[in-house]
Amino acid sequence: MRKKKKKNKEPKEVMGIIDHLSEFRKRLITVFVVFTIVTLVSFNFSNDIVLLLIDSAKKLGYQLVYLAPGELFSQYIRLSITCGVVISSPVILFQIWAFIQPGLKKGEKAVVFFSLFAGLVCFLIGAFFAYYIAVPMMLNFFINVDQERTVMATISIQNFLNFIMTTLITFGIVFEMPVVTVLLSQLGLIKPMWLTKSRRVVIVIIFIIGAIITPPDVISQILVSVPMLILFEISILLCKIIYRKRIKREAEMEAELDAEMDLD
Repeated sequence: MRKKKKKNKEPKEVMGIIDHLSEFRKRLITVFVVFTIVTLVSFNFSNDIVLLLIDSAKKLGYQLVYLAPGELFSQYIRLSITCGVVISSPVILFQIWAFIQPGLKKGEKAVVFFSLFAGLVCFLIGAFFAYYIAVPMMLNFFINVDQERTVMATISIQNFLNFIMTTLITFGIVFEMPVVTVLLSQLGLIKPMWLTKSRRVVIVIIFIIGAIITPPDVISQILVSVPMLILFEISILLCKIIYRKRIKREAEMEAELDAEMDLD
């Protein structure tokens, strides 16, 4: 019996440049509206946000001041914008995903969606780790440099918030390591063997980074470097899983091609 020929699927509509620009404009407007609303709402709670960020510093005995008339107000605006970006990031990421997903293959869609979602989660975990563990630890070290309190720890609100935001962002980026590894593994740019061989070098680099972003005491460096080492080991594990799946998939494709050639 002759095999029934599969019906040709109707070709998908190809969007022109005008359609792409129109789609991009709609999604950009959506992002801008959500970001603006969240920023304005955040501005109304800016004083509460500042109190939350300086809570651990005040408990340790730091005194925060502003040195210019508009310094505190400018920091309120800056924090509101930052909160606007962070809180509206799920909407921003969804709009990015919705815009690019029609042009992606099935496998690529899964990788990109996972990267966007997991990247946001890992960044937030890193920021929470910094806020609840790293920042109090650093502040405690700095305040205890002067054991006899001969110099009052008075810091401008701008410098303090710069320190806090830099630390949160740094740890958020560091916690993105597994996501970056998964992406690079899917693209075939890194292999688990290379990561395993370079483990010693990476450990040294991690402790150097830990020494840079933490106070110069051994305990702080260890407490910060250990999570980075754990993330690196998780990255190696994920890379191995992805590499094995890719090798298996390539072997199956080669087997199918060989079977087709034998039939011909």
